[in-house]
Amino acid sequence: MSNQPPESAESAASPDAPDRNPDFYAHYESLQLRRHPHGILEIVMNGAGANRSGLATADARMHRELADIWRDIDRDNETRVAVIRGEGKGFSAGGDLHLVEQMATDFDVRTRVWREARDLVYNVINCSKPIVSAMHGPAVGAGLVAGLLADISIAAKTARIIDGHTRLGVAAGDHAAIVWPLLCGMAKAKYYLLLCEPVSGEEAERIGLVSRAVDESALLSTAFEVAEKLAHGSQTAIRWTKYALNNWLRLAGPTFDTSLALEFMGFAGPDVREGVSSLRERRPADFPGGEPF
Repeated sequence: MSNQPPESAESAASPDAPDRNPDFYAHYESLQLRRHPHGILEIVMNGAGANRSGLATADARMHRELADIWRDIDRDNETRVAVIRGEGKGFSAGGDLHLVEQMATDFDVRTRVWREARDLVYNVINCSKPIVSAMHGPAVGAGLVAGLLADISIAAKTARIIDGHTRLGVAAGDHAAIVWPLLCGMAKAKYYLLLCEPVSGEEAERIGLVSRAVDESALLSTAFEVAEKLAHGSQTAIRWTKYALNNWLRLAGPTFDTSLALEFMGFAGPDVREGVSSLRERRPADFPGGEPF
């Protein structure tokens, strides 16, 4: 993206320049953490596990770090608000196909990733600090979980939001069932999740899936303007309001748990193997079918 967040690394000589490697987060490798003035923490999915298109894929490390980061932010007294964004061509790509293949064949890997997928959703919901997402280009996979569960989601009008689970051959389980119906209604949620159709940022704003859609050139500046307002507001009022509103998501917890269980049951079935093969070979999938119910 062409625009830069306020007080970016180019001003590193300034005492107000962001700290690229805050010690509190030194163990993170797939995420870059940068402290900005007024308690704003910038999270950059930096593409350490980039795929052929240059997008950050959720390999095993990134998946784990995306699940864990929100607990650390919650404990970080220096952070008032977090901004999460992607780097390069998009916000986030889908899951690493090698990891998906491991999940399909290895019970221990499957249960570990199931636990991380559960923790990612609940840790975002239960993080006391407000979260702002800035989505551009493709927004898919584990990154999209944080993007849409963020308290305020800003998308470029040209962003492409895709929940790709059914295309892979598994149920839409990681965040979709808990939040899409609340954001855009059941009819739109079913349309996009069952058909695996992309949603542009502009359309996502129209149907209520994201908070705002802006020109891509204004995406980061808008996200940081929102973060500044949150950082300067009453932290007690903002955090307690978030906690109360997120009770709607907690009420949907049993629905989420069911969807996640069905998704991971699918990783042990034949459809996901065909889904992975078709994605690798860049052809339409020919799912073997069966009678799941």
